[in-house]
Amino acid sequence: MIIDYRSDTVTRPTAGMLEAMMRAKVGDDVLGDDPSVNELEALSADLFGMEAALFCPSGTMTNQIAIKCHTQPGDEVICDFTSHVYQYEGGGIAFNSSASVQLLQGNRGRITADQVRNSINADDVHKPHTSLVSLENTCNRGGGSCYELEEIQKIRTVCDERGLKLHLDGARLYNAIVAKKQSAQEFGQLFHTISVCLSKGLGCPVGSVLLGPADFIKKARRIRKVFGGGMRQAGFIAAAGIYALRNHVDRLEEDHQHAKQLEAALNELPFVSQVLPVETNIVIFTVAEGYTPQNLVAQLKEKGILAYAISATQIRLVTHLDVTPDMINETIRIFQQL
Repeated sequence: MIIDYRSDTVTRPTAGMLEAMMRAKVGDDVLGDDPSVNELEALSADLFGMEAALFCPSGTMTNQIAIKCHTQPGDEVICDFTSHVYQYEGGGIAFNSSASVQLLQGNRGRITADQVRNSINADDVHKPHTSLVSLENTCNRGGGSCYELEEIQKIRTVCDERGLKLHLDGARLYNAIVAKKQSAQEFGQLFHTISVCLSKGLGCPVGSVLLGPADFIKKARRIRKVFGGGMRQAGFIAAAGIYALRNHVDRLEEDHQHAKQLEAALNELPFVSQVLPVETNIVIFTVAEGYTPQNLVAQLKEKGILAYAISATQIRLVTHLDVTPDMINETIRIFQQL
């Protein structure tokens, strides 16, 4: 038995999701007539109370399209230094948008309104024009940490006062919504644009959705085409997204409970020096002096557990719908025997 904690992107479609995919009505999405894609986009926009949505192959694409639409060459984007848009999207902000980045040192990936306010460049020809703030929720490198709505509201106020746009990389936004007992509508009111992944905790095989005003999404659709993201009979995968939004959101709480079990067990082990506080489905721990993440990951692999070394000192475990209670118990047993 292999227990895969490398990411929540490794899930397989459930039986119900596969059935929905098999029964999907399809057309040609580039021509705008795929009924399943249109339904997914309308459903996603409605859930967040936003005007429109755009279905894309990946969260990297939805983020990069949003940044491209919000900025001009020479602009600057404010984000935390651990942000996915900066760390894990291939330098896309520079490559796709010719924009620079103002990196902030947040608290487990979460930046504050005061940090944003103090990082906006003055109207000076020597400096790039600050035009966009990008937040991430949950914060991957922060161990699945979640923003408080009050702080986001303060950041939005700063953006409104200074004429900036506010984008959310909500790759695991539904994890935050479930964990903090928030609502999608609240996030739709706070952000100009939102990217939501369907292929992580929600368990779809592929796909992300970009949400925003209708005129913005019209522009984004053109950029998606330029980026090579136009898909044809995409309804087969859009159907998976529809199914996930209707059936897989509430069950995220189970993933969070599993992550908390791992957190408690890891805190008792001699080769673990620190575990970041667990709020959702991501567990990041630091190995003690004398150990290396690479060696520990190799030992775990020999015993059928797949994990991911994310730095010279840290390992990440991610729970998801393919991880069962028995697998959690087996994982804890193996860790205790190392």
